[in-house]
Amino acid sequence: MPGSSRSGHQITAVARGIVDSCHTGRNGYAMRSQRISQGFVITTAAAAAAALMLTACGPSQSQTPGTTEPGTTSASPATTSASQTPSQTPSSLTSTSTPAGQALCKAGTLAATTDATGGGAAGSVYMKLILTNTGTEPCLLRGFPGVSLANDAAGAPIGAPAKRDEAMPAADVLLAPGQAGSAVLRYTQAGNYSDCTMVDAAGYRIYPPEDTASLFLAQPTQACSNAGIELLTIGAFQPA
Repeated sequence: MPGSSRSGHQITAVARGIVDSCHTGRNGYAMRSQRISQGFVITTAAAAAAALMLTACGPSQSQTPGTTEPGTTSASPATTSASQTPSQTPSSLTSTSTPAGQALCKAGTLAATTDATGGGAAGSVYMKLILTNTGTEPCLLRGFPGVSLANDAAGAPIGAPAKRDEAMPAADVLLAPGQAGSAVLRYTQAGNYSDCTMVDAAGYRIYPPEDTASLFLAQPTQACSNAGIELLTIGAFQPA
């Protein structure tokens, strides 16, 4: 039909004008308005075609700022809730640490002597208990020895064992062969105690620190068999 052919040409012209306007707008120029001549009739099909063309001309959607581009990941920093552990103080390291690979001194490679030149006061005698490394390898003295009065080398202890005197902090004492460490030993005269059940002691039984074997130091003296009377106090080993 003549009218239909004329309408088709009009639709094509309008659509082409819209597309041209789109290209012009994208190149930075002002959009040109399309004027539809009076007397032109745009059919429903023409309007739909124009709408589709305008949709195609619309600016492309920009990405939402919060979205993540494909192939990228966003990770929030990990939070650490664990608190740091406090480091040991020098005093605790001195009293508890052992040099790597260093063996402790044992009764089998030690010799015991005393040096009573320290004197005494108020019925007490102060002496140094000295342990010497008689072995062929270095060894470590650490802490307090166990000391008690005994009947003989194989006999049971008499009375109470020595009480620890912690006035001096414990220290690691490394003994090369032939070297010695010492601890202050105080002996209180048994006669100072009126309730003392006095007996003769043949000497001192000595346990090196952390050892279950003992040495016997022959030194006859008086002891109290009463377990509640403490005649002896002993300090920690220090370099001799």
